[in-house]
Amino acid sequence: MPLQDTTHLTPAHLAKRWSVTAGHLANQRSAGIGPAYLKLGGRILYRLVDIEAYEERALVTGVSA
Repeated sequence: MPLQDTTHLTPAHLAKRWSVTAGHLANQRSAGIGPAYLKLGGRILYRLVDIEAYEERALVTGVSA
């Protein structure tokens, strides 16, 4: 997938999407958890395709008794 065709989110945009703080996302990156991200010239970006895959893996569809 060419980079120009990929939608990217900044930490601020992802924080708003998930109703968390940008600091929470920074803590996840520091701990090596959370979604994949790009670090380009000191700038952090998340590819939307990676965010959607991460959300899909976190989806809980039911609770066993």
